[in-house]
Amino acid sequence: MSFDASLPFGDCPVPLVDGREILLGHGSGGRLTAELIERRILPALANPLLDPLDDAAQLVVGGARLAFTTDSYVVTPLFFPGGDIGELAVNGTINDLAVAGARPRCLSLAFILEEGLPFDELDRVIASVRSAAERARVPVATGDTKVVQRGAADRLFINTSGIGEIPPGVMLGSARVRPGDAILVSGTVGDHGIAILSKRKGIDFEGSIRSDTAALHGLCAAIVEATGISLHAMRDPTRGGLAATLCEIAARRKLGVECTEAAVPVDDGVRGACELLGLDPLLIANEGKVVAFVSEEGAEAALDAMYHHPLGRSAARIGRVVEEHPGRVILRTPIGGERILDLPYAEPLPRIC
Repeated sequence: MSFDASLPFGDCPVPLVDGREILLGHGSGGRLTAELIERRILPALANPLLDPLDDAAQLVVGGARLAFTTDSYVVTPLFFPGGDIGELAVNGTINDLAVAGARPRCLSLAFILEEGLPFDELDRVIASVRSAAERARVPVATGDTKVVQRGAADRLFINTSGIGEIPPGVMLGSARVRPGDAILVSGTVGDHGIAILSKRKGIDFEGSIRSDTAALHGLCAAIVEATGISLHAMRDPTRGGLAATLCEIAARRKLGVECTEAAVPVDDGVRGACELLGLDPLLIANEGKVVAFVSEEGAEAALDAMYHHPLGRSAARIGRVVEEHPGRVILRTPIGGERILDLPYAEPLPRIC
């Protein structure tokens, strides 16, 4: 196995994959992640609840429709512009429930602590978890704590799960995406990944770049209320960024996606950082954005709902779902050309969530 040190900072090189061991890129949200899930994990564990591979499973318990999700957070550094691992864990789990149309009810939270972690760092993370949960009004109902030997982890990892209640009449999921759907995004893309990069590498980019981590259940509820049955799916574009969401929908639904690159909102500082480093903002992680797939008749109502929410003021319509070129995402460039938007083997910035 060899690595190309000429890639940005040598952080996430494209390996010569020999297929015998896990690589860091398998956790990046790119093609290696998809191959790991689809070739090894899903065939072994396949069942009707898991097979849709949406952000949360949907199940019926005692007549109630529930959304259930789980996630793990291994971000480095633990503290970054705009947030930290504790706030990220709470918000990220809430968001996986929210994009299923669910009202989050409670969370579980488990710490994996490395021997030698300073108590003041742990206290900061716990305080951040408490603050984020209180702001969202979603309590941490249960949890666990484990400690591993020095060198067996990277200071602190967090695992979470969340349960939410899906209101009657709300039916969302990638299986409902269909040709003609408008594709909307709630705001600027790439903020979180570039904020992590700036802190990790000690780079001061022009402007103030901060993580967009936020709990999205209020915004998602507003979109659901405004659109009703015309809303078909919402997704949380984290690892792999907006590109991963679009490529996954196209591949799994055997549909085409067409997007206008200039319509995708990107913060000027993020755009400048990406140009400097040779990165594509569509491939960079987000932690406070929603991608909505909604029928044409509901598109304006969905956009209006986003505009009137504090977390959706930079929302935009970026494309549509089509029958042509199934499985492919076509990006219309600012100079009038077209390019295929595809996932790299591994995102250029690992461990961003």
